[in-house]
Amino acid sequence: MSATLVPLLLAAAGPSPLSERQRFLAILFAVAVAVLVFELVRRRKLREEYSWLWVATSVGVAVLALEQDLLVTLAGWVGATTTASTLFLGALVFLMALVLQFSVRLSRLTLRQRTLAQRLAILEAQLEERGEAPRGVVDVKGIEVKRPRDPGEVA
Repeated sequence: MSATLVPLLLAAAGPSPLSERQRFLAILFAVAVAVLVFELVRRRKLREEYSWLWVATSVGVAVLALEQDLLVTLAGWVGATTTASTLFLGALVFLMALVLQFSVRLSRLTLRQRTLAQRLAILEAQLEERGEAPRGVVDVKGIEVKRPRDPGEVA
């Protein structure tokens, strides 16, 4: 057989199931991600609202690795020649969705920060108009930061 005919025959036969090594690695990866997510939630490094997505993805990868027929069917639907490329496509789609979600959240937080800064500036201007301007501003760590004095202010 010629070298160009072999890929065509393989594509016509449909996607083949994962090899035992690929299945083992996919399941190991899924279990490792789930354990890592639970540990991060336990240590309060990851909030519960984000953890469900990672756990669901781990379960999905494990199910696809264990249920070869489902993975082969899915690979046929997307037109992949191998089931491993279907898993990679799923990972790519997942990462793109995750980046989009974080971009939306970052945009929302940026808008909230700008609004808070504007409100703080308005409040400080109102306090200065009343003559109740604060002497210092306390930053996040509780350290007072002195403002520069006005030239006409008496010490």
